[in-house]
Amino acid sequence: MAEIPDQPNEIMRQPIFSSLSARLLLLTLIFVMLGEIMIYAPSVGRFRKVYLEERIAAAHVATLALEDTGTRNVSAAMRQRLLQHTATYNIVLRQPTRSIFVLGPGEADFGKLPSVDLTFDLREPIFFGWIVDAFKTVLQTENRVLRVIGPSPKDAKVIVEVMIDEQPMRTAMLDFSWRILGLSIVISLIAGGLVYLSLQWLMVRPMRRITESMENFRANPEDERADIHRSNRSDEIGIAERELHNMQREVRLAMRQRRRLAALGAAIAKINHDLRNSLTTAMLVSDRLTGSEDPEVKRLLPRLFNAIDKAVNLCSQTLNFARQGSPLLSPSCFSLRDLVDEVESAVKMSDLGGNDTGWNNDVERELLVEADREQLFRVLNNLTRNAIQAGAENINFAVSPKPQNAVCIKVQDDGPGLPDKAKDNLFTPFASSTKQDGSGLGLVIARDVMRAHGGDLNVLRTSEEGTIFGIELPENIKAGAALWY
Repeated sequence: MAEIPDQPNEIMRQPIFSSLSARLLLLTLIFVMLGEIMIYAPSVGRFRKVYLEERIAAAHVATLALEDTGTRNVSAAMRQRLLQHTATYNIVLRQPTRSIFVLGPGEADFGKLPSVDLTFDLREPIFFGWIVDAFKTVLQTENRVLRVIGPSPKDAKVIVEVMIDEQPMRTAMLDFSWRILGLSIVISLIAGGLVYLSLQWLMVRPMRRITESMENFRANPEDERADIHRSNRSDEIGIAERELHNMQREVRLAMRQRRRLAALGAAIAKINHDLRNSLTTAMLVSDRLTGSEDPEVKRLLPRLFNAIDKAVNLCSQTLNFARQGSPLLSPSCFSLRDLVDEVESAVKMSDLGGNDTGWNNDVERELLVEADREQLFRVLNNLTRNAIQAGAENINFAVSPKPQNAVCIKVQDDGPGLPDKAKDNLFTPFASSTKQDGSGLGLVIARDVMRAHGGDLNVLRTSEEGTIFGIELPENIKAGAALWY
């Protein structure tokens, strides 16, 4: 047998980036950054719109300053200072009750105005368009001249038109983006750290405790200190801890029971060998007694033969149950009605007095089943013999259809029913028999046989009017399945 490699504390030796904690932290940072990007897109679009609105407002304020002076005729120097202050090439003011007012370079410099590359109308409420234009501005490397039209924040009836360079706006947007990026990184780290600590405390540590308990239990299942310490949590982690604790206890008990059964099997094998030798000697002596003319010997000799046969049968059943396995299933297709008839013949030929028992075979002659014929015969024979030994006078066989072409074979008798003691330990080895000379293995072996087929054996009803056993037989039987009994 290949040895299992020693892998203690495998979880603790994992690289940091392959651990669950690191993955959770990385995912948290990624998701927070994605959230910040989703926030950044409309924010930068809004920043660009506000920047252009501020240029409109500054241009309107400049024209209002001229109106306060009482004249719109300004010197070239004053005109230049106002344009530099508003960072515009020219300003066009359209008022509903007044003529158009233009603040720009003088007539001599009017022809030096740069050509307009793009025109933006702030009166158009296009949300996604502003976002797209904002990203285009950020990614633009060359300066462009923009013509911006929009209502004045001071007076919505006044329409202001300005010409500005795009580069200063791009610089301001880049500064804004870097601030957003820095803030996003800080928020991501803080949020990621908080989420990491929360998940570390709520999930990762309990999961690490569970995995360590599983590793320790695998290394030494007999050590009760390897059992997980259950917490008082009511969530899924608490349920997993409790179920793991229960599973560890059940596995430990099963292993101990398996060792006891293995020891019992070895002891039974030795006892069976010695007992068979003794029974062989008894049979030889009984064979010699068959020639005796003593009436008392002739009267007791059948009882002696019966006792020896029962002892041999008991030894065989016990040995078969104690060993690790039995022959594999050999499924075939056959008539169930014919098999029931064979069981009837075998029981009537036995020493049980089956000739006085009424048999009713209600199985359809056309019904074919797929199973191990010998093993199914063994199950039906065991059930009928138990019924006759319990005092049944009539036995009925019937079949009920099940989903997916499966069948349920019902074996019904009119006996006194199962006693309460037998009901509780019906399928428990060495404890289910109600007869003094019984082994309590017949029904246990019968159920194991049917479960090896993929079906089951259950008591459908038991009362003073009789008992009904149900044998569930699936549609398809896996060839070569092992019988364990």
